[in-house]
Amino acid sequence: MTGPSRPDTPAPSALARLQQLFEGRRLTPTQRRIAQCLVRQAAAVPFLSSVELAQLAGVSQPSVTRFASALGFDGYPALRRHIRDLAPAATDGNGRAPNPYQRAIRAEIENLRQLDSLLADPTPVARAGRLLAASRPLPVLGLRASAAQARGFAYFSAKVHPDVRLLDQGGSLLADRIDAARHAGATALLCFALPRHPRELLDTLAHARATGLTVITIADGTFAPVAAHSDLLLPAAVGTGLVFDTASAPMLLGQVLLDAMCDELPDAQAHLETFDARAAARGLFVD
Repeated sequence: MTGPSRPDTPAPSALARLQQLFEGRRLTPTQRRIAQCLVRQAAAVPFLSSVELAQLAGVSQPSVTRFASALGFDGYPALRRHIRDLAPAATDGNGRAPNPYQRAIRAEIENLRQLDSLLADPTPVARAGRLLAASRPLPVLGLRASAAQARGFAYFSAKVHPDVRLLDQGGSLLADRIDAARHAGATALLCFALPRHPRELLDTLAHARATGLTVITIADGTFAPVAAHSDLLLPAAVGTGLVFDTASAPMLLGQVLLDAMCDELPDAQAHLETFDARAAARGLFVD
């Protein structure tokens, strides 16, 4: 691609201000690709048309226009003018700005710091642990992006809890499975709700509460759509610096909650020792 000469890489402070345009915004994967391209090509962007930016990001030109609108600009020209104001300066050679992957990792570290601050008061997690330990059976819900978190929790909790029921598939049978769990004696449901939030998940949580289940949710924030359908919401931010969300904080919070549940199960240690003995007898693990 030919065009006017480009300035050098923008200064770290300019890149940081550019990155702030995207922080805290719910962008689609396509829009995140454009955001990443803007950061990587920040020095060139003030000179690029929307068609050129679309080619660099590997998206369509209308996607660039929608991206600018999602950031609150009237269109791409307004976004480009804003970037010109943000990032005209060259680096002074005294340091390098972190690359996009480093920024994503640092954002995850900050999410973990926020979780650390929230856990300074362990009362909500301890309460959730008591509720989950007392529920027999214990349904664990997670759909789409949240299914992996739900499966991980269900896998480990089944080692100490006598009846864990994983609900990671949507469809018309989902309500039936919740009804069956409630009929069998369930009193609480654990939900992992990470973005993007399926509409079906909101309907499912509303149904669960209508049956009398106490809904405990690990979500990406207290203002997540699932908040209105949860009796106890435990927030843990997701990272948004890459094309798809990163979930270090929700994953760790799930393990913290599992630990709190184990504290409320008097036979947890005995169950773990029994499992270890059986695993050793079967040669299940290599270490």
